[in-house]
Amino acid sequence: MKKTVVLGSTNTDMVIAGRKLPAPGETVSGGRFMMNAGGKGANQAVAVARLSAAKGACIFIAKVGDDLFGRATAARMKKDGIKTHLVVDPREPSGTALILVDAKGQNMISVALGANGTLSPEDVAPFKKDIESSAAILMQLETPVETVAWAAKVAHGAGSAVILNPAPARKLPRALYPLIDWITPNETEAELLTGVKVVDAASAAKATAVLKKRGVGHVVITMGSKGAYCGDCGKLYPCKKVKAVDCVAAGDTFNGALAVALAEGRDCVEAIEFAQKASAIAVTRPGAQSSVPYRREIR
Repeated sequence: MKKTVVLGSTNTDMVIAGRKLPAPGETVSGGRFMMNAGGKGANQAVAVARLSAAKGACIFIAKVGDDLFGRATAARMKKDGIKTHLVVDPREPSGTALILVDAKGQNMISVALGANGTLSPEDVAPFKKDIESSAAILMQLETPVETVAWAAKVAHGAGSAVILNPAPARKLPRALYPLIDWITPNETEAELLTGVKVVDAASAAKATAVLKKRGVGHVVITMGSKGAYCGDCGKLYPCKKVKAVDCVAAGDTFNGALAVALAEGRDCVEAIEFAQKASAIAVTRPGAQSSVPYRREIR
C-alpha cells in the first residue's frame, strides 16, 4: 500500500468561543476557553489518517520544539495511527495559534510559527525515500516555501502526486507551479496568486486559467458556502447545507479528504464530493483535529 505523506505545520490552538468577534481595540467577555491540537499540516494528516480505507496510510513530517506541546503532538499522531517524523528544534518553541470563534462559527486566527518556521530541506532530507515512494504528498504554507519547493521537486521526480493547499496566502516562486499536480486555494488565496477576484464560477474559471498557464495540473478552488469549483470540469459544486458550529479546520479536512480520494484513484467529481461530505461534518463540531470525521461517518 502506497502512503500519503503530509509535510507541514503542527500547532497547539488556544481557542475562545464567544458570542461575537471583537473589533480592533474592543474587549468581548463571556467566552469559553479550549486548548486543542491544530496546525494545518497536522490537521490534514489527521484527516488523511481517519478518512483512509486502511490504517497506517499517512506519514507526517514536521518540526517541533523541545517542549510539552511537541511531545504531545507525537502522542496524538500515534493515537491516530500516523507514522511521524518530527524534527526537534532546540531553540524555537512548538507552533501555537490563538483562535477566536463567534456564535455563527466564523473565526479569526493568529499563528506563532515557532519551530514550523525553521523546517528546512536539510531537516526533511532524511525522509526523502518516504516521499519518493508515496502515492501523494500534501503540503501547505505554514512552513518555509523553499522546503515545500524542495519536497515538491523530489515527489514530482519520483512520480508522486504533489497536492498544495496554498494557505496561508502568499506568492509562490514561478518554478514551483509546474511541480504541482493539484492546487487547492480558497477565494482569497486564488486572488492573491492570480490577481483575479474570485466570486463565482466565471471568475474561478479565469483564476484557474492563470494557474494552468503557469504549469499547474489541476485546480480546485474552495469558495466557502458557495461550494468548490473544479477546473477540470468547469463546474461549481454546491456545498452540503449544515448548521455550522465552528469552521476551524474545515479547509484542512477538505484537503485531507481530497488527497485520500485522489490517492484511491477517484475522479475529480467523486473526490470533491467526498471532501465536501467530510468538511460538512467537521463544521458541525468544535475544535480543529477534534472535528475531523472518520471514514465510517461519510455517507
